Amino acid sequence: MVRKVILGSIAEEMGIEAGDEILAVNDNQIEDVFDYRYLMKDEYVEVLVRKADGEEWLLEIDKDYDEELGVEFDSDLMSGYRSCTNKCIFCFIDQMPPGMRETLYFKDDDSRLSFLQGNYITLTNMSDHDVERIIKMQLAPINISVQTTNPALRCEMLHNRFAGEKLRYLDRFYEGHVEMNGQIVCCKGVNDGEELRRSIEDLMKYLPFMRSVSVVPAGLSKFREGLYPLELFTKEEAERIVDMIESYQKTCFDRYGLHFVHASDEFYLLAERDFPEEERYDGYIQLENGVGMMRLFREEFAEALRMMDDDRNSQQRLGRVKRSLTMATGKLAFSVIREAADRMQALCPGLTIHVQAIRNDFFGETITVAGLVTGQDLIAQLRERQQAGEDLGETLLIPSNMLRSGEQVFLDDITVQDVERALGLPVKAVEAGGQDFVDAVLDPAYRMGRDNGGESFVYVKGYGDR
Repeated sequence: MVRKVILGSIAEEMGIEAGDEILAVNDNQIEDVFDYRYLMKDEYVEVLVRKADGEEWLLEIDKDYDEELGVEFDSDLMSGYRSCTNKCIFCFIDQMPPGMRETLYFKDDDSRLSFLQGNYITLTNMSDHDVERIIKMQLAPINISVQTTNPALRCEMLHNRFAGEKLRYLDRFYEGHVEMNGQIVCCKGVNDGEELRRSIEDLMKYLPFMRSVSVVPAGLSKFREGLYPLELFTKEEAERIVDMIESYQKTCFDRYGLHFVHASDEFYLLAERDFPEEERYDGYIQLENGVGMMRLFREEFAEALRMMDDDRNSQQRLGRVKRSLTMATGKLAFSVIREAADRMQALCPGLTIHVQAIRNDFFGETITVAGLVTGQDLIAQLRERQQAGEDLGETLLIPSNMLRSGEQVFLDDITVQDVERALGLPVKAVEAGGQDFVDAVLDPAYRMGRDNGGESFVYVKGYGDR
């Protein structure tokens, strides 16, 4: 169903209007947005349209290759979203408390969203037809939640008797030269140790078309009653996982020029190891999965300071700064943000930055990512500091991923305005880049550098989505 026609477009010229339906292109029925885009590439197309009054028009259109028709549809996919049919032992959605907004409980497992938005899929609700379409249209990259290459164990972990046999689609994508990224949500005592080693070695067979594999720890909230009894990794266990992954990185790079398998930032922090150098992240392929975010921040922050060091006006600007502020973040990023704050304060004698790690009381203290910090935890812990006589400064800075993209709302539906009223100071959201950090700290008039708009997807540890 056409929702909007772009002014001056081919669609407007041909008489297409909002409320019309696109039935077929070149005699092919439209299944979803990918059929539409694929079929509309040609320079000559025949488009069958059903008008609002039921009349059908067959439009013959000459256009440039890849030129758009100029219409917007009721939904991005032009069809409904596919929900997950699994019951994974680590699924974070199953660990959510009741009473939150309905959209937070939806488990998507849609291969089309993997291509459009980078979501990770399990392959379990895909058909041979879906796979053939991906290969034919080269819809890549496809991001796959592998978890394990042991078919029997995969069935157990996903609670789906078809989960093991669906691994054969990896072979189909490889043969079809479709670029893939993989993910392993590592569960202690389940798919770690020798099972992890087996999975890494099996997935290496799909190089170079499988470009990367991330290994992330399962996220465990306090709402796990009746669920599989998972445990947190210890420092020593995290060290063994990092050592294993780094040994395979050397092998893969020597053979293929890719480091291929990557441990998440959380494993490095848990093991108390420094993050790998920038080149080992292969261009930060798995950034959305919490792989390399800390290293990228450090590199961007260092580059921002180098640029200021070369600029006389910036040096003068540093000397004029007189500000006191608080930056709140999750426990995971605290040490890296604290390190950057100390560097800034050393450069600016008039600058005071209080970095506060917000404990996640809402989901449980084991959840440490900033993207899952709620407004109520933020208010309660900062208000406690105020009541103890501590000064939060003139502004509160928060990471932008605490909020829904394009909106001023936290996960628990508390708004930025609610926080400002409760704490009595302005709140500004800061993007994740090192340059954004510097700008926000130095400039009281800081505005976020870009507006993504629309729905945001927060990476949820142990689910593999954004």
